[in-house]
Amino acid sequence: MKGELRVGLIGCGRISARHMEVLGAIGQLRLVAVCDLAGGRRERAAARSGATGYADYHEMIRAERLDVVSILTESGSHARIGIDVAPHVGALVVEKPMALTLEDADRLIEVCDEHRTRLFVVKQNRYNPAIVRLRQAFEAGRFGKLVMGSVRVRWCRTQDYYDQDGWRGTWRDDGGVFTNQASHHLDLLQWFMGPVESVMAYTATRLVDIETEDTGIAVFRFLSGALGVAEATTAARPTDLEGSLSILGEAGAVVVGGFAVSRIDVWNFAELHPSDAEARQIGVAAPSVYGLGHYAFYQDAVNALRTGRRAMLDGLEGRKSLELVNAIYESAATHAEVRLRYVPRGVALGR
Repeated sequence: MKGELRVGLIGCGRISARHMEVLGAIGQLRLVAVCDLAGGRRERAAARSGATGYADYHEMIRAERLDVVSILTESGSHARIGIDVAPHVGALVVEKPMALTLEDADRLIEVCDEHRTRLFVVKQNRYNPAIVRLRQAFEAGRFGKLVMGSVRVRWCRTQDYYDQDGWRGTWRDDGGVFTNQASHHLDLLQWFMGPVESVMAYTATRLVDIETEDTGIAVFRFLSGALGVAEATTAARPTDLEGSLSILGEAGAVVVGGFAVSRIDVWNFAELHPSDAEARQIGVAAPSVYGLGHYAFYQDAVNALRTGRRAMLDGLEGRKSLELVNAIYESAATHAEVRLRYVPRGVALGR
């Protein structure tokens, strides 16, 4: 793709403001259309961005010559809308998760491949400066043999948050803390620790009235033999506490903390490097739990479209954490250890 890329945005809810801000800051992208069923949200988004507002994304696709469409609707609709839109654009940006069921994720990937539409899944925390520095150390082999990886998501979401929209906290359209808030952190965990062999999980709904879980624990065995833990809750009170990632190996340990995996809290390696002192100073305060990576995510997608190379976060990469989420729910429902590379049978998510 050459020249300025025309972008359409479907879904003008909570996350849309961040996307509009980033789209307005990248000169190679121009937001020309926004779409939402809710008139008030659509009108506010159109006024803020200067884009044309549409109530029907089919109409938007017919009326506009769009190169890229970003799908920011409720999670349960991501795959369906993506499958509808893919034949008509050159690229799709899909907020996490890319789908709720593995079948829908595979169908979305298949349709994008069939129409040669590039698919990018938003896992923006991979681009946080602290995570970028951690990845550099990881790829340099500084950890040696991996021992354990863990993530902690301790955020506050009250009943008011879930009552904002009828789809929140439902099995059909949203999922719980593992699908929504912690999916970014699960993505980071498997990105560093590698493929998961099996998972054992427990979930609970403690402080809000929703179908799905607000609290959960999952224990992982990775194919490497290393172990992992995910602790996730939206029942922290009265405010958000942390969103963190820890990687432990035979030659070092790093903890990236803050509210949105944006601050290096621990940076300890047996073999010292000159850059270690600088790494320990990375303590960027994220403006929100969304982290700092949306700009770099979009820039990576643009570069991939310009050069034809693979982006860091394509459909296949986005599917990995979705499989992990489904395995967590399978284990919680059956009270049994679940091995990965499996066909879900007892998962309510997306159904």
